[in-house]
Amino acid sequence: MRALLSGYYGKGNGGDEALLATLLQMLPSHVTPVVLSGNPEQTHDRYNVETCDRMAPLAVLQALRSCDAFIWGGGSLIQDVTSTISPFYYGGLMALAQKMNLKTVAWAQGIGPLLRPQTRWLARQNFAGCTKVSVRDRASAALLSDWHIPCIIAPDPVWALESKPVPGLWDLPAPRIAVTLRSHPQLTPARLANLTRALVDFQKATQAFILLLPFQKSEDLGIAQIIQSQLKDVSQILSLEDPQLLKGVFRGVEMAIGMRLHSLIMAAAEGCRCFALSYDPKVNRLMEELAIPGWDLATLPDDTNLIGKTWIEHYANGDPLLPEQIQSLVDRALMHRELLNEAFS
Repeated sequence: MRALLSGYYGKGNGGDEALLATLLQMLPSHVTPVVLSGNPEQTHDRYNVETCDRMAPLAVLQALRSCDAFIWGGGSLIQDVTSTISPFYYGGLMALAQKMNLKTVAWAQGIGPLLRPQTRWLARQNFAGCTKVSVRDRASAALLSDWHIPCIIAPDPVWALESKPVPGLWDLPAPRIAVTLRSHPQLTPARLANLTRALVDFQKATQAFILLLPFQKSEDLGIAQIIQSQLKDVSQILSLEDPQLLKGVFRGVEMAIGMRLHSLIMAAAEGCRCFALSYDPKVNRLMEELAIPGWDLATLPDDTNLIGKTWIEHYANGDPLLPEQIQSLVDRALMHRELLNEAFS
């Protein structure tokens, strides 16, 4: 059996690459994956899978014709806040796959926000036509329940991604703090300057070594460079492409300060204290579910002393998840694997 995998793959985003790596890890052995990618050669080389350019319409159509199944492969594909085109791209592919009578699976989805009536209508049609659906949060499950569409709910699959040790990480000074910021309209120059000042104070107080982790170079690297210029001898930018290595970084880190959802999931999964800076409802959902402290960027305090003191307090007295909590999340994340086994049995 051949399955076409569709997601935000091959675009240099560590979180989406982690979802792809986990999906490939969870696919039943008799299913041959074909991956739609923004960088087909890189995706082929990294995962040793058949690939297709996600933006080449004829090639995508041929790939659909050559496959027996189509999978939406995790993440916030169906939302119309960061992009109005995105839900029509993914929704159009799903509708086409369903019209061609392929087995269709919506896997590990975080649905919404859906602000426009037409995207809500398309999403409802798409999900209703799926063979199997799994979601990663309660809000997505509630939306599908309102639409009378059955689904399973389980933690994000990246909880179950196997991490790899990072060469040279343990040679860096300890203790280590990981910081993952991304460009976003809410991360204004003034807020970035305040966070950087607070980070400098925090570093002086804790004598920690700061690891700046760009999860997506095009969005994150410039911000990491701005921060590093203020922390010259006590920080390092770590640019890692392999999602298993990216997760492995957090094995050697005391605390993570993160905007990106999957930076927080990876950190929490590796037993790291987490502090969130939310720019998106999906980050707020994780904060609620795991009781992760943090701020919405839109309401970030202007007082850099308060930011720094809050981080110091969490560093000194905050608790990571207990090993049994982590194991429970990993075990439940494997329900996404069971869904694939059922769909392709």
